[in-house]
Amino acid sequence: MENFDHILLFKTNFDACHKSLLKDIFDKEPEIYGWNIDLDDIDRVLRLKSATIKHQYVIQLITGKGFECCVLI
Repeated sequence: MENFDHILLFKTNFDACHKSLLKDIFDKEPEIYGWNIDLDDIDRVLRLKSATIKHQYVIQLITGKGFECCVLI
């Protein structure tokens, strides 16, 4: 059974053309062991798997690239 404590959810403003940028960002983070983005959802939900990375760090990574990102509860 999957441990849902390690799943971080975010609302973003990414489009399909940004998937390669996301791959570049997240592949450099060894603490992230999985991610996906639902581009069909109105909130463009980003889902990350990490046992150690905090929400605020991900928000800084993404907003630092000029995109919107906030915690989705």
